[in-house]
Amino acid sequence: MIENEAPDSHLPMLATPQAERLRSLVAESVRARFGAEEGLVLLGDAVERDGHLFPLANLALRCAEASEDDWPALVDAHFAALADASQGGEGAEELLAGTCLRLVPAGAAGPAAPVHAREVAEGLRLALALDGPDSVRLLTEEDVARAGADALWGAAQRALIRAPMRHEEVRLDGHPVLYSVYGDAHSVATKAVVLPEVVAEVTGRRMPDAGALVAVPTRHLLAFHPIVDGSAADALNDLATYAARAHDEGPGPLSPRVYWWHDGRLTSLTDIDDAARTVEQRPPRELVDVMQALRALDRAGRLASDGPPVPESDPESFDAALAQALAHAESDPDAARVETWDAWVAAQQRGAALFAHGKDGEPPADDGELEAGAAGGDPARAWLDAFYLTLVTRDRERTTRLCQVPLETLRGSAPVDDYVPHWIDVLQSHWLRRPVDDVVDRLVTTIKASHPDTATLAPKDFLNLVDYQPVALFHRLLTHDHEAFGEALAESLVQHAGYWGGSEAPRARVALGPLALACLAYDMDFPVRTDLPYLPRYLLNRQRLEGAAS
Repeated sequence: MIENEAPDSHLPMLATPQAERLRSLVAESVRARFGAEEGLVLLGDAVERDGHLFPLANLALRCAEASEDDWPALVDAHFAALADASQGGEGAEELLAGTCLRLVPAGAAGPAAPVHAREVAEGLRLALALDGPDSVRLLTEEDVARAGADALWGAAQRALIRAPMRHEEVRLDGHPVLYSVYGDAHSVATKAVVLPEVVAEVTGRRMPDAGALVAVPTRHLLAFHPIVDGSAADALNDLATYAARAHDEGPGPLSPRVYWWHDGRLTSLTDIDDAARTVEQRPPRELVDVMQALRALDRAGRLASDGPPVPESDPESFDAALAQALAHAESDPDAARVETWDAWVAAQQRGAALFAHGKDGEPPADDGELEAGAAGGDPARAWLDAFYLTLVTRDRERTTRLCQVPLETLRGSAPVDDYVPHWIDVLQSHWLRRPVDDVVDRLVTTIKASHPDTATLAPKDFLNLVDYQPVALFHRLLTHDHEAFGEALAESLVQHAGYWGGSEAPRARVALGPLALACLAYDMDFPVRTDLPYLPRYLLNRQRLEGAAS
């Protein structure tokens, strides 16, 4: 590149004067080799002639590494190699066998772009193409008519799924994992339109309900991050840097944007202001809410995640105390030791203290209402943890005081699904002995709000396998159906194991919500089994409590 000259906006590996010279050489070579100038369109990073698109990025990279005296020969050799590229006229069978889907930058195909091309997302179009090593022939309307549009789109999608690719995990210390998909085929980046299949093949897991962040900086490269935990916001920034750099430096540039794959569509998250030469990531409100909710869940260790832990601002927080109590189950699964009991009591006291501040920051009077104190960005879930702990430790006074915390004070900076405050309302109403009909109505509202089609923030596997289980248990407890409660309790522990798998996270070791409901049922003389996994025996049957009291 010429020193002190700005890089070309379309071919950034060259300075602007160099890029202009290359385009001039390309025009001369194409005219000399293919005939008259009619039908020739010079684009910023490609040349198009009669439906043939010849990207210039690879040629520009070669020229950037060579002396400018050698450029005319390089250009002539490049287009000599393209002389045998497809010129059209293939039969239907040949078209069906060789056509593949191809993402192209919006506007890159020029005025001769075929009518069949579809808008996929901002900055991207999807077309039918016959690919060669250095050229792409977008199918014409005559091609589509010969082979049939539906047949071609179907064959092209099957070819795309079959197209070979390689992949690797990109893990840097302190950064969320990114998955890089690459290969020699021009269609690698186009696999973004079948991203669920790519996610399944690369990660061995289905596409998460919250979708994935994805970048397609070049035609040979795709990078993505499944949205499963609190690292998504950091992954967005990492992907943005990765995409911009790869787009500027790699061959076959496609898009510098980051996209959100969700519900079968791609949405651009990148705002590019060409006039101001600025690039910003502007995720929609829906995605922001999802990322904030996941971050709050992750910060408290509620999610089974492969990502790095989300930093906790206060190491002496309630979350840390609760994690320490739960971690005792690794070496003391029955909670037989006094230090285990002490850890549970300490966590319970710290949790209750979060909500034990009056309006002036002083402890409230015995008959006063409580307000949420220093519960952080997710006070509703912190309240649930604190409530569950008071049930396990049988601290009835603190249970009652927690139930006096007004619901409206439990709204934090991190959004939560509506079923969470509804569930708190159920528990408060039941504990404060409000009319049973009111409790039932609130429970029905909670069940409806927790349906996977209604709740949109919590990951659906977390919702179904973890968060909903105490609700199901409470339903059986409210109806005093001993047998059904026992069956639901056993099922909740199966679901707990299914969600956490072999995780070593503290919350994997104890099913806190089911344990709390089991303690409540035990105290109501339900015949609760005390030999079940994930339920510390001496917490459930009160022996640790009685032993401590004695």
